[in-house]
Amino acid sequence: MSVSQSASSQYAVSSNDRDMLRSLAMQVADVAARPEQARKRELWRKHNALEPTRPVVFCDPENGWNEIFPQQTLACVGDVARHWEFHLRKELFWGDSMGDDRVIEPVFNVGWVASVSDWGMQQAIRSAGEGGAFVWDGPLKSYDDLELLRYPHVTVDAPASEALLALAESVFGDALTVRRHQMWWWTMGLTQTAIFLRGYETYLTDMCAEPEGLHRFMALLRDGAMSLIDELEQKGLLCLNNGGDYVGSGGFGYTDALPQPDFDGHHVRPIDMWGFGESQETSSVGPEQFAEFVFPYQLPLLERFGLNCYGCCEPLDLRWHTVKQIPRLRRVSVSPWCNLEGMAQNLGADYVYSMKPNPAPLAVPRLDQDLIRNSLRQALDITKDCRVEVIMKDNHTIGRNPQNVIDWCRIAREEADRVYG
Repeated sequence: MSVSQSASSQYAVSSNDRDMLRSLAMQVADVAARPEQARKRELWRKHNALEPTRPVVFCDPENGWNEIFPQQTLACVGDVARHWEFHLRKELFWGDSMGDDRVIEPVFNVGWVASVSDWGMQQAIRSAGEGGAFVWDGPLKSYDDLELLRYPHVTVDAPASEALLALAESVFGDALTVRRHQMWWWTMGLTQTAIFLRGYETYLTDMCAEPEGLHRFMALLRDGAMSLIDELEQKGLLCLNNGGDYVGSGGFGYTDALPQPDFDGHHVRPIDMWGFGESQETSSVGPEQFAEFVFPYQLPLLERFGLNCYGCCEPLDLRWHTVKQIPRLRRVSVSPWCNLEGMAQNLGADYVYSMKPNPAPLAVPRLDQDLIRNSLRQALDITKDCRVEVIMKDNHTIGRNPQNVIDWCRIAREEADRVYG
């Protein structure tokens, strides 16, 4: 749940970088003004409302973006300008080339310059390099040391935050709507934090060897997450995520069900937002252990949100009897390791069936289009009575071939149209 940004109090963009950024922003504004964006918004809104629609398609190349726009191809020189350029070029690729259902919005989001403190312990990480495998040493060696842990707290550099916002407004203000907008966490799942602090193998064996200590540990993590949510709400740092916001482990937040009817227009509460939980780190744990050691600590956090998403890469068909207890659960991840037929029966038309095809076939220089088509056709036939979104993500590479994601989106749309008309 950590968030960190550079705490510099000085921001600047050179005249050449400014010209490049403004040119890109104008192009994004043109794409955002196309009528198709309104149609896509309505598609997502109906889909999230569980109205019958064709399957919604979304592709995020993730690390593959670095193969679509290698750093050496960026034109800007300054650090902030290069970060913004990368973002704008991604928007243009989504709008002009990708072919999925992601909406291009005429906004430019700027977060706070802020940091969230750790839990009082830091793991030692040994990495193979950026984006590669890593191992770490869990610093919590004994549950007798739980008292050494501390709740995370947020610190905002107000002058730096205002300077960054003012800079964005000066660069983009007449092309895009610049707004303060930030998501402070990805998941309320807790288990990633637990494993980073305790160690992966140790955490799993604790379910048998140290159950009482593990329960105390998970309760502490739950309470710390609760405290951070409270702090963000009290400081006015929460933002609505009911528009073009990525929610859960795939999909976008467009909905009329949020915020709540009593929302005052300013003070965002968790009940006005989409929430998200998962526990992909415990995929090898049996459903009984998940129900005892994980879910009871996630549930109080998810109860605070207006709509909920659950799941990422874990096979939820084995945990559905537990997960379905989440109040206002709307979006459910169906990973490549799930039983598709079983999840289709479980979810029906009562939840968003967030299908996650295996990304491995995109990790090659040339896409096997027949393989992609046959796999999607089979999955969409199985789920034709569900409220389906097809989400391509978790791409560590796209075979250094941007055409792979373009072709995948085209095939996904063709197969969706074949099944649904």
